[in-house]
Amino acid sequence: MAMLEVNDIHSYYGNIHALKGISLTVDKGEIVTLIGANGAGKTTTLKTISGLLHPRHGAIMLEGERIDGLPPHQIVMRGIGQAPEGRKIFGALTVLENLEMGAYARNDTAAIARDLDFVFALFPRLQERRSQLGGTLSGGEQQMLAMGRALMAHPRVLMLDEPSMGLAPVLVEAIFETIRKLNKEGTTILLIEQNAAKALQVASRGYVIETGQIVLQDSAENLRKSEKVRKAYLGEA
Repeated sequence: MAMLEVNDIHSYYGNIHALKGISLTVDKGEIVTLIGANGAGKTTTLKTISGLLHPRHGAIMLEGERIDGLPPHQIVMRGIGQAPEGRKIFGALTVLENLEMGAYARNDTAAIARDLDFVFALFPRLQERRSQLGGTLSGGEQQMLAMGRALMAHPRVLMLDEPSMGLAPVLVEAIFETIRKLNKEGTTILLIEQNAAKALQVASRGYVIETGQIVLQDSAENLRKSEKVRKAYLGEA
């Protein structure tokens, strides 16, 4: 049984048919990436999984339990965590308060404290800046905070939406090393990333989305070898 299964999802913005039968699976312990051009439907897919957008057709299952149709906070409580595109941290709250917001639906105090220690061990910079306002952090630090906040929900599946966007190359390397480390710790990850080359280096499998439809799916290794992927997403002639 897949950890996360998206089956024939159709999502709309008003009358605009944004997702046209999206199906994908993420198995426990995997990193799966969804790559595609801007406007292809990547973020819409994550919004639909997280309940911010309700599909008109299809089903979304988390370890065999149907979650489509649930409100977003219940989906978080069931085990879906997300670091959204653009980070969307709370700029007027401190680093610690942002992280505590990630655990808002939990009441297991001892486990929350352990997860906070885990996040600070993963991102020592956040511990150094725990009393600093989120809005005063650098872009890289804000991305760490967005990921840390998502981890504070103790997710079964962590969804990352463009984690390297706008970051300097050295920070991109650091973020992807963190993604590898999280996965080695057992975190199941669904990754959206404009930097397809980096995404395919860390993922075990991948899907290519175009105009709201999956047009290609394969192992990350085979996608890296695909002429279509090389030309369209890896910048190769």
